[in-house]
This record gives sequence, structure tokens and C-alpha cells, in this order.
Amino acid sequence: MSTVLEVLPITEMFEPSNCDDLCALITSAHDSETAIYPLGGETALNFGLPAKHSGWGVSLKQFDQVIDYPARDMTITVEAGVSMQSLAETLAKENQRLPIDVPQASEATLGGVIATNFNGPRRYGMGTVRDYVIGIHAVDGTGRAFKGGGRVVKNVAGYDFCKLLTGSLGTLAVIHQVTLKVKPCPQRSAIVVGTVKNLAQAENVLAELVTSATTPAAIELLCGPVWHDDAIWDGDAADELAIAVGLEGTDAEVQWMSAQLLEDLETWGVENCREVEQSKVADAWTSMSEFPAQHQSPLVLKGSVVPGATTKLIEAILGVDPNCSIQAHAGNGIVIASFSEFPVDGLSRTLLAKLHPVANSAQGNIVVLSNPGGHEMTHQSVWGGIHAPFRLMTDVKQRFDPQGILNPGRFVYV
Repeated sequence: MSTVLEVLPITEMFEPSNCDDLCALITSAHDSETAIYPLGGETALNFGLPAKHSGWGVSLKQFDQVIDYPARDMTITVEAGVSMQSLAETLAKENQRLPIDVPQASEATLGGVIATNFNGPRRYGMGTVRDYVIGIHAVDGTGRAFKGGGRVVKNVAGYDFCKLLTGSLGTLAVIHQVTLKVKPCPQRSAIVVGTVKNLAQAENVLAELVTSATTPAAIELLCGPVWHDDAIWDGDAADELAIAVGLEGTDAEVQWMSAQLLEDLETWGVENCREVEQSKVADAWTSMSEFPAQHQSPLVLKGSVVPGATTKLIEAILGVDPNCSIQAHAGNGIVIASFSEFPVDGLSRTLLAKLHPVANSAQGNIVVLSNPGGHEMTHQSVWGGIHAPFRLMTDVKQRFDPQGILNPGRFVYV
């Protein structure tokens, strides 16, 4: 994993311990037009365009306290520097959870997960982090503290801050406190898996799953050498694909859904159908959550398309690198590809000529999650052909960060 000084041109590091110190620090940076790079667990440093402006690193590691946890209300308020693992342990004491899967949970912080809007396999049945943030406190690029959601009836700016800051990559404000709604832990979790011979069969099975009487928490399509050594895999041929369906609920619900799915999958021609041993289920969930970050890859891409085009995008990616490993949140049209080697045609040519057209035709786009070598990291290659109102986004950026000091040049603004 890259270190912060290898990725960001930081001249000084700061670790404020409270909101007042954070406000004072950002105010000083605003007045001196110094770039600010907010830092959490530093697990997504390679996400976004390379930083070009020297500036200050601002770590939120000291913002790691639980502020309020009225468990009966199914909400919790914590500081944004808390790690996802620590948050999970706190919630587990009350048999509750935040059902968001992120890699490197012991290091990844809540604020970083919100800023990058990262979501894992359970997004199909449980939603995304954006759905769970109900209150947020942050400091904008002028050093002004603000808050929204939670007990606030209306924020004066008229923005839905919770949704606006989710996925903004720290370019609008530095998040320092969050209120979340949480869910009870399920009585049981299970994963039903099977293998298919090709993408055409996978597409047919995925279409059938949409109409299934079961209610999966996750629908994953897996292929590539990384998965062949995993407990989820039970196929023989290297060119097979695995379909993994995550189930959660009461014991009775999961037992019925598992039996129903096994019957359905066999009817649809899926082979090697089985339920993962209960003792291995937690490890299987972890494998699917960790995939985007657990392997040394020269390039990791994430494509987002309409669900019906998932296999089409996978086919295009395999055409570029037949040995790459892929995890698709197939029920949501999210495809994560870990390449075995950097594309011989180069990143820009590969994306523009082979992958972006496929994604664009399916109302989607492709972004670069990780490119440790830093080759060809242009705005178009990193953020793809996003058909977005850039002018409106730039206007919002100007209101929150008029000097452009927060993570300058790393996000979609042009």
C-alpha cells in the first residue's frame, strides 16, 4: 500500500483534536491559499487524480470518539476518524451493525468511507452508505463549521449536506462528526454458490435471480485466478464463473431462502451448487469485501452500468486482460476489475477505445480505483465519460471552497 508522502505533496502534517482546532487550521490555509489534504485511514490514497499542489496533510485520527449511542433509537453519533472495525465492535455490543462492507476495515475510517462513497457486496439488499448518514458536521474551505440532518430541522444553505458530502472526496468540506442509522444484526448469514460455464449463461441466471422469491443481501459474479484459491470457489475449470448469493435474516428465513435458491439454481443449469459451510461464511464475506484492495494489482477499475449490462462490461474487460480477476455486484451493475498487468495499449487508449464506449452505451462510466504506477492519470482516464452537470458541480465547489484548497485537482471538477 502506498504511503501518504509517496502519493501526496505534503509539506506539513497536522492532527487537530477538536472542531475549533480544525476550523482554525483550515481558516489559516484559506487565508494563505495553502492546499489541504484531509486524511483518514489512508486506504484510498490512489483513488482520484494525482495531487499537483504542495500543501498540508490534515489527519482526523484523533476524531475517534463515540459522541452518543441511544441504541434503542437505532442511531449512533461518532467522530469521523473512527475506524470501521471499531464502529462495528461498538455496535455489535448492542447486536447492531452498519451493513456497509469496506476493505481494510481496521484502518479505513468512517469519514473516508463517506468521502469516497465506497460500498461493498451488501449494497444490493442493504443499500449504500448514503442511505445511512442522517446527520453530518463538517468544516468548509473557509474554516466555517456547519451541520445538517440529525436534529437540525433545516440547514440555512438549503443543501442536503448528508448526501452532498457523500462521495465528494473531501473537496467540499472536511467531515468531523456523523450520525448514522443502524440495523439489527441478523440471526443468520449464509452464502449460496454455484458455477456457470460462460457469460451468456451467467446473464440468464442473473435475470432469473431478479424475479426470485428470495430476497438476497448480495448477488456477486466472480471470475479470475484470484478466486480460484478462495473458499467460495468450487469449480474445476479456470474459465468458469462463480455466482455467490448472500442471504441474511432469521434462521427460518435464511433456511428457506437457501433451500429455494439451491433448487432454483440447479433448475437454471448452474453447477456445483452448495451452501458455504457456516464456519466459513464470515471468511467468505470478508473475501468479497476485501477484493478491491487485497491484491497487488497494477490497475484496478470500477465500472458502473445498468444491471442488465454487467456481463457485457465484463466481456469487454476480459477482452483487454483475459487473466484479470473480477468481482461484480451484479444486482447493481458494479464491476470491479483487478488487472494482472497494465494494458499493453496504455490506459487512455484502452479506456477510450474499448471500455468507455461499452459503459457509456449502458448508461454508465468507468473510474480508476487504483493505479500505483501513476501512468496516464488524466481527468478523462480517471473519472471516465461522466455525463454530469460539471458547471453546476463547479458552482457548488465554489460556494464551499472558494479558494479551491480542499483536495485540489483530485476530483471531477474541470
